[in-house]
Amino acid sequence: MKKTTVINTLNELPKEFQLDELLERLIVIEKIDAGLREAKEGKTVSHEVAKKMIAKWQR
Repeated sequence: MKKTTVINTLNELPKEFQLDELLERLIVIEKIDAGLREAKEGKTVSHEVAKKMIAKWQR
């Protein structure tokens, strides 16, 4: 994560906030960034494959 992302996130919060709120937002941003990187690298499955995987889990 870049320092600018942390600073921008801090600037979006109100003047007073709970530390947990900041950490939660940063974790979400990091997970979204990781997902976007994986998608860019082709590490995804099609909707059909995902539906088949879920169907197996539900048995």
